[in-house]
Amino acid sequence: MFQPQPDDFLALLQAMPLCVILHDAQTKEILWANNAALAVLGFTLEELVPLKAPDMTAKAPQYRRSVGLRWLEGAARTGQRTIEWCYRSKQGVEILSEAVATRVALHERDVLMVQFRDISKEKQVERDLQRFESRLKAFMQDLAEGVAVLDADGNLRFLSESALPLLGGSQDDWMAHNFLGRCDSATRPRLEHHLAMQPPSREPYSVSYQLQRLDGEWRWHHATCRYIEIEDDLVGHLLLFRDVTEQVRAAQAQRQSDQKLEYLARYNAMGEMALAIAHELSQPLAATRNFIEGALIRLDREQKAEASAAWGLDSAVRQIEHASLIIKSVREYVVKLEQAEQRIDLNELLGETLYFISLKAQPSNVRVELERCDEPLWVSCEKVLVGQVILNLAFNAVEEMLNLPEERRLLRIRTSREGGSARLAVLDQGRGIEAGAKERLFDGFFTSKVSGNGIGLALCQSIVSRHRGDIWAENVEPCGAMFCFELPLADTPAPPL
Repeated sequence: MFQPQPDDFLALLQAMPLCVILHDAQTKEILWANNAALAVLGFTLEELVPLKAPDMTAKAPQYRRSVGLRWLEGAARTGQRTIEWCYRSKQGVEILSEAVATRVALHERDVLMVQFRDISKEKQVERDLQRFESRLKAFMQDLAEGVAVLDADGNLRFLSESALPLLGGSQDDWMAHNFLGRCDSATRPRLEHHLAMQPPSREPYSVSYQLQRLDGEWRWHHATCRYIEIEDDLVGHLLLFRDVTEQVRAAQAQRQSDQKLEYLARYNAMGEMALAIAHELSQPLAATRNFIEGALIRLDREQKAEASAAWGLDSAVRQIEHASLIIKSVREYVVKLEQAEQRIDLNELLGETLYFISLKAQPSNVRVELERCDEPLWVSCEKVLVGQVILNLAFNAVEEMLNLPEERRLLRIRTSREGGSARLAVLDQGRGIEAGAKERLFDGFFTSKVSGNGIGLALCQSIVSRHRGDIWAENVEPCGAMFCFELPLADTPAPPL
């Protein structure tokens, strides 16, 4: 077995990169230093030996000679002590070090072997990390979003401070709960699906779920998620989530409002048409009654009146058929109360509403002129709702011209293509729009009618906005007003096979 010679140990000490200084265990005076220590401190051995702590130590209070002596004395008593010590070189350079003093019994005397190494870079890295951690913590606290890491079973591996206002309770409380277990049964499968994927997908994904806070309140969250692995220390699905409860409730309220709007529009349309239909049906039904009564009278007379009776009954049948056609038109216009969006030609929809516009216009001797676009104007819309807009604008125009001279009672309706939109314009020859009234036309409170509440135009605006369109009004020369709305054009449907 190899055994180093006594001189070999000195050679080993001199070759060590670790700095070594020997102190007398009793007096604490410097006895010797290896080459590494001399190189770091910038002294020769002869210069170093007579030095005291103040001569080679930073001047900060924590490095006073008394502190150093207590450290060395403690090592002499216990065998070993460690301290963070800042040496100062001959050139004045401060060397922050981790120093370990160990008592060693030599032949001549007991010594304290001080081994030290420069930890300045380590301390700088530590300070940088602490500063970064402090900043990150401050940023996380100010986030409106919460951050969580879930394992495959939905247990929390990490939860940010910013998440606590969103979840309620303390961090310790939540770490003891299963995150998935707090989600409702309807939305939980969305998260479970991604957490259970084997192998987990590293592609980011978005998910919405409803979660019960620890105080019992249910809240909606929207999260952006991604699978992460951080040096086997933090593995799981990272969730960056925010509270969207108010947005969800607003959307629900909007859907309810849209449903109310839809029903209002349909019943409003039916009300307008019912007035016109009641007026129109009264005439054929009255005529039918008269024809039948006349036929009965003729049948009570001599047999020579049979031809006249037949004529009367035939006329009655024709009038009844006329009334049936009116009812059929209503039935075809309003097929059902629930109506989904469908692709329809705006020209065709105008044609379907023309009958009811005529019923409104004819008693007032208002002429109706159509100028339809030469090409189909395909739009995606709810037929009854957009039809209601056309009827409202046309009926308003008719009512505007009731008291005008008959030659001015002209209603013009035209359709056109304007860029990527389909436009329908209703023009009258009435009084026009008063100055300053344009901004209030569609607010639901403005009306120029003697009796009316202005709801019609507000309803039109709501319907058009719902269909991603625009509606406006302007005066035309020499007199009258034009009400227009535009809807985005849809793709042209494929021709039937």
